Amino acid sequence: MSTLNIKNLVSGGVIVNYHCVSRCGHCLYNCGPHRARGYLDGVRAEQIFRRIVVLGCRSVHIGGGEPLLDPAGLAAVLHAARQTGMGIDYVETNSAWYVDQARAVRILSDLRAEGLRTLLVSMSPFHNAHIPFARVRGVIDACREAGIQVFPWVNAFVRDLDRLGANETHTMAEFEAAFGQDYLARIPDRYWIHLGGRALETFRAVYAGHSAAEVLAESPRSCARALSDTSHFHIDLEGRYIPGLCAGLAFAMEDLDGPLPAGKYPLLERLTSNGIRGFYNLACDVYGFEPVRESYLSRCDLCTDIRSYLVRRSDVALRELAPRGFYAA
Repeated sequence: MSTLNIKNLVSGGVIVNYHCVSRCGHCLYNCGPHRARGYLDGVRAEQIFRRIVVLGCRSVHIGGGEPLLDPAGLAAVLHAARQTGMGIDYVETNSAWYVDQARAVRILSDLRAEGLRTLLVSMSPFHNAHIPFARVRGVIDACREAGIQVFPWVNAFVRDLDRLGANETHTMAEFEAAFGQDYLARIPDRYWIHLGGRALETFRAVYAGHSAAEVLAESPRSCARALSDTSHFHIDLEGRYIPGLCAGLAFAMEDLDGPLPAGKYPLLERLTSNGIRGFYNLACDVYGFEPVRESYLSRCDLCTDIRSYLVRRSDVALRELAPRGFYAA
């Protein structure tokens, strides 16, 4: 049975936490208030950055969760990046931490001293369900005053957010009332969203799916290409490498730069060798899985459903089903 063999990292990021005050409907990593408050410490950050450099990548972005929920923790991560020669493309934020201009400028100025140069500021209807747009504007103004560049993600929603009002949060129903009942369905045409994590539940309401049998019939015989893609990789605060965009699957970063040890990650082996068909057969034959949904959006949707089933079983202990918080309600 073949296994993953990742020897070179192209472009990606480091997840410093999974905790977030928001529970956005498109979040790939199922972040939210329910997730543990752990944060990447400076020592492990150095280990992660050195590992990434060895594998050929010299700059990364920093994401979460919400990195700015712990400015001191983020400063330690930025310091570790400087110590290891790791460039930081940008740090992501949803602006939930914003209280007032003076405090925001002080926080950002301190982070600039540690190497922060660009802040990706998220703005979308998903974020606006939890964070008033006025806070986003406040962070943007504070960046300008602190000498930090702003990467707005994405400007296409500014007009919509302004129209509904900047000082309050707004539900998707309000956006649909203002801009059409197909508003949610049209969002992926306006900016990139991967249909994984919480986005599966969000978009299942508006996109047609297929039966498990149809998904299996149309899927490739191997997931090796998706799992081995390093054009947008992530390593999290526990030093776990997330293969491709497969949130909820992970292996130790120490196992990069060569074939994964035989037998250590059996689910990844099965997906690499036989794709979702092989994984599905294993789950049914060995663990008693049966599809509970009439339709699935994709093979990733079916895979996530199988993995969630395995996590709920107390007799299944598979190390690649991580972090377990991804599968929490």
